[in-house]
Amino acid sequence: MTATTGGAGQPLIGLSGINMSFALRGNGLFARTTGMLHVLRDINLDIRQNEVLGLVGESGSGKTTLGRCIVGIYRPDTGKIRYRRTDGTEVDLARLSEKELQPCQREIRMVFQDPFSSLNPRMTILQIVGDPLLVNRVASGSDLEDRVAVMIRRVGLQPGMIRRYPHAFSGGERQRIAIARALILSPRVVIADEAVSALDVSIRAQILDLLRELKEELALTYLFISHDLSVVESMCDRVAVMYKGEIVELADRDRLYRSPQHDYTRSLLSAVPIPDPRLRSIRR
Repeated sequence: MTATTGGAGQPLIGLSGINMSFALRGNGLFARTTGMLHVLRDINLDIRQNEVLGLVGESGSGKTTLGRCIVGIYRPDTGKIRYRRTDGTEVDLARLSEKELQPCQREIRMVFQDPFSSLNPRMTILQIVGDPLLVNRVASGSDLEDRVAVMIRRVGLQPGMIRRYPHAFSGGERQRIAIARALILSPRVVIADEAVSALDVSIRAQILDLLRELKEELALTYLFISHDLSVVESMCDRVAVMYKGEIVELADRDRLYRSPQHDYTRSLLSAVPIPDPRLRSIRR
């Protein structure tokens, strides 16, 4: 696919020829594989340093699968995921062993969609946010507690809350905790997978403002996955549109919203609600 591109910054992550499929099995414990579900088809995409790249498409288009391939939760069947380290060297994330991948996973973190299911209800906030520090042997004891308290304050919560459990928090507060967990290792890249779609509109605006502030403060690069084009328009520098596992359009945000080239992109834009009823009749 030839895509219109734009924006500043060098590629930090480059995907080329990414294909991913899942086996379809029948019912029962010893069921055989009945076929393959192709989720990603020949994905070619660059994520530039310090940009917010939006990834949009309907449910089932492959957005989340692509994000999980980048962070290392899934391994693609074929293709390369090139990542430029801080020293300028490149590695292929898709071909590293689990041990080799771990340092890169410290630098590429993910915020999941549902703040009610992504936090372990049996763990305190100190344990949830501090767990990456323990797993990566970065901090422990009082040092770990101090780091968690600083991060919790940075995302807009009170450090005195760190010994509480997730059920004591609202949806917006839980998502702040999930963001703190993603940032506790000082990553370079954050993959936000529908990070505000499960929240009320007023809370959604607060979390988006927080993500913007953290991006500027910590010099982060975002892959912002969403099906809500109005949210993507307010957050992103460039937008990639996914349809049935393929990138069908890639462009600067303003160019894409002003002059979409693909029929599917036009369909997505036409579904965005217009608040002013007087303007709805003039939509193309």
